[in-house]
Parts: sequence; C-alpha cells; structure tokens
Amino acid sequence: MSEIPKIKGRGAQFNSLNKFRELSIEYDEEFAFGEEENFRSSKTKYLVEHPKKVVNTITSPDLRNGKSVNPYQGCEHGCIYCYARNTHEYFGYSAGLEFEQNIIVKKNAPELLEKEFNRKNWKSTPILFSGNTDCYQPAEKKFELTRRMLEICLKYQNPVAIITKNALVLRDIDLLQRLSEKRLIKVIISITSLKEELRRNLEPRTVSGQKRLQILQKLSSAGIPSGVNIAPIIPGLNDNEIPAIAKASAESGAGWIAYTVVRLNGSIGQLFEDWIFKAYPHKAEKVLNQIKEMHGGKLNDSDFGRRMRGEGKFAQHIKQLFAISNARYFKDKEVHDFDFNAFQKPGQLKLF
Repeated sequence: MSEIPKIKGRGAQFNSLNKFRELSIEYDEEFAFGEEENFRSSKTKYLVEHPKKVVNTITSPDLRNGKSVNPYQGCEHGCIYCYARNTHEYFGYSAGLEFEQNIIVKKNAPELLEKEFNRKNWKSTPILFSGNTDCYQPAEKKFELTRRMLEICLKYQNPVAIITKNALVLRDIDLLQRLSEKRLIKVIISITSLKEELRRNLEPRTVSGQKRLQILQKLSSAGIPSGVNIAPIIPGLNDNEIPAIAKASAESGAGWIAYTVVRLNGSIGQLFEDWIFKAYPHKAEKVLNQIKEMHGGKLNDSDFGRRMRGEGKFAQHIKQLFAISNARYFKDKEVHDFDFNAFQKPGQLKLF
C-alpha cells in the first residue's frame, strides 16, 4: 500500500483513540462509501455550544491564582505538542485531527463573563484568556468573542492577561491601549522557534517567529505591557534557541520572558511520536529519550513542580541557559502589576 499523503496545514495526521469513547471510526477501503481523501479532509468545522459557565478557577500550584476563560475548545493552529489536545476528549472527540478540525465555539462566553462580574462575591481577579486554547485562533476572526470579552473587562475595569501566537491580537490594539492606561492588561506572546522550518512543522497554522517579534514591537510601541513565553522547550529541537529568542524579544520591546518544558500527557505522546519520526527521523529517538529523562522516565508528567520545568541534567541545562539569558537581556526591565482597585460595576459609585 502506498504511503498516506500528509494532510497539509495540520499537526496531527490521524485521530488518536479517545479513552472516553467506546467506538472509533477508521477508514476501510473495502467497505468505505467515499474516497479516503474526503475521509481525512482538512476542512475545519465550527460547532456552537452554549455552556452554563465559562469562568474557571486556576488551582494548579504551578500557576498564579486567578481565573481563566476559553471561548474556544479545540484549536486550528495545530501545534503538535499542545497539552490542550486531551481536553477535546471530554467533548467526545479525538485529541488528534479532530482537535484541529472540530472547533467548539462558546457563543455566549461574553455574556457569561459579564454575569460573573455582576455576582455579589466577585472581587477584582486577573482573567487569563487562552489558559487552554488560543483566544486569537482563526475562529476569532469570524466570531469576535475575545474582542467582546475585552470590552466587558474594560467596562468593569477588571484585569486581563492574554496568551497568543496569532497576529490577530493587533486587531484589538485600541482596546488593549485603553486597558493599558488603567494598568489592566498584559499580553504574552508565545514563541517556540525563530527557525521557520521548525516552526512550520511544530505549529503549522501559526504566524512565523519573526512575525511574532513584529507583534511585540507594535504592542510595545503602543504602550501595552508585553512579554514572551518561550514554550515549550523541547530538548534536541529548540533548547539551543533560548538565548536568541531572549535577545530578539528584548530588542522587540518585551518586558519579561518565561519558559516551560514540553510534556506529552495522555494521547499527545503517541501523536508527538508519530510526528517526530516523520518530521525528524534522525533526531526522534534522542529527543524522545531526553524528554523522558526530564519527566521521570516517561513522556507524560502530571507531578506539580516537575511537569512544567522538568528534572535531571537536561532540565538543569535549560534552567541555566534561561537564567543567563534572562539576566543578560532583562535585568533592567520593570513589570508593573495590575491595578486591583479599579474594578467597578457600571453605575456603582466609588468611595474614597
């Protein structure tokens, strides 16, 4: 049988099994009613959902306290390493191709966010957009849920942080500037690699690393506090880029940098293994072994403290390289905190 052609613009090339689903669908040329090309179509579907709740409490010890909102489940960016892939299984889909093809749109997310702000016990708390999937993925251009939620955060003067790797964030620079004037916004640009060939393989439907630096420049010029998350760091693929990304980020106006190491929990492990043996067969075994060495001998890691930083010699190498780069390029940078006293419900008078 001839080799199955690569699906262009997709990270995953198959649908991994969903542990919550008893049945799975596979193409069988003997009994199929259509062509395999149609069965493995790369078209994206938008599925509208109206959840009862959209604001989640961040409880992970690895992260700061706060809340998160994800207006979209699934992500068309197709990043092969994405930890959010596993969450798609809770909706009955695969963490593989279906994560990239079936995008769940929470159309009432802005209304639910405003409802949360109007609760009697709500206190000014940072809201993280994209704690799971990118809030500026292609679906946002069509549905504008992120923009509407930013308008609500401005209306109530509640702090908000955004993580993205998409240039669409610049569409909302008017709102970001107004939030910045009130010390209510931080934007984090995720940069994995400045090497375009690696970026295309890892993150097929995202903008280039150079484009992300340009986004930083425009945000910085507009007075919007912005930083960079070098993530995920994958030993043997992009760990040697840490100094270059740090330097370029500082020169582009970033106020801070952070990092996380790759972890391949659940179905992501088999998806990543399939990907790396196809994309970089000569590096595959070495990369996988180094990832395992950072996570107690396994690809997956759920241990707080270790899962995002790793352990062992490769993790220590990454930590030291980051520390040196951070000290060299960001030692004189200052990051202002949010204004937690600004929150105000419309029509509510403040007491001084």
